[in-house]
Amino acid sequence: STTSLGSKGAVATNAFQAIELEVRKIEDNVAQSDEIIGQIVVEVANEDSSGGHLAGQTQYLSDLGDVNRALFHRNEYPMAICWLNGEFLPEAQAQISIFDRGLLFGDGIYEVAAVFNGRLLDADLHLVRLERSLAAIALASPQPTAQWIALMQSLVDQNAIVEGLVYLQVTRGVAERDFAFPATVSPTQFAYARPKTLRLDPNARGIALHAVPDIRWARRDIKSTAMLAQVLAKQEAKANGAYEAVMHERGMITEGGSSTVWIVQDGTLLTRPLSNAILAGITRDVTLQLASQEGIPVLERAFSLDDARQAEECFITSATSFVLPVVRIDDAMVANGEPGPLTLRLRDAYLARAATMTAA
Repeated sequence: STTSLGSKGAVATNAFQAIELEVRKIEDNVAQSDEIIGQIVVEVANEDSSGGHLAGQTQYLSDLGDVNRALFHRNEYPMAICWLNGEFLPEAQAQISIFDRGLLFGDGIYEVAAVFNGRLLDADLHLVRLERSLAAIALASPQPTAQWIALMQSLVDQNAIVEGLVYLQVTRGVAERDFAFPATVSPTQFAYARPKTLRLDPNARGIALHAVPDIRWARRDIKSTAMLAQVLAKQEAKANGAYEAVMHERGMITEGGSSTVWIVQDGTLLTRPLSNAILAGITRDVTLQLASQEGIPVLERAFSLDDARQAEECFITSATSFVLPVVRIDDAMVANGEPGPLTLRLRDAYLARAATMTAA
């Protein structure tokens, strides 16, 4: 508990002053978290009393405080375990060569899978895409899917992740710096876990997008670790007070900085069709399935920034955001500036599916 951690910090000797400072930071974060939780409780209660879209979710509030404390503790306490080249070890002890091609060239592939109810969500689908991306850069998968899933779930368990993510990465390995592939080299593999609030994500109340030109390479279907264009796009979005970048080519939207973009037009759900111009999002595929189950018409076609600004609804999807409503694109409010009904319906359906698939 926060009290016991604080007590340990209070009686710590000088040799453990660094730990005491970490504890104080944790307590500050928990205090901020409790304030946010209180706001959410009031909002949910108000929505429930008026029959709003959050009705039925109050069952999660009883243990939300404990969950948030666990998330903050794990986020701040420097004892997290990672996996590197076949070994579980503290993150602080993990080391990678300065000659790793992932560091030198971005010569690698990564994946991110969500954790819900302490279990991996759709990791098998992410690993299919991992193998596809590795094949596209002529790099064999270093281990079978079952082993990946086992080590990913082990990271979840060892780090006590309730809601969050597991990140994994494979690079071509360590070799003298030269652009062409080395003749013989073993791939570098690592993975780590992080907490992240998914079920009661405060961003579900609506986010803003900032439009930027898409300056990426032509093979965006490969989930490459070379992401400088996305870094610049998302930094510009942050500098402009937006949650996410929306990238476009001559006014036609490709995708978000790390998400798929959707709009609702005349009651129909629109998203860009798959090609080398965008990543084949796992959450995108699941959302298409959920839309079909919910009887929501879908059209896969390209649309413009103007279409998005004038849409009835807009939202993004990604592995650790699920479905997030967009209420503003730069200075333009989307519709009435509130999450749309189809967006909320799909988010509820996604959460319900996640709960079912990760039930004990």
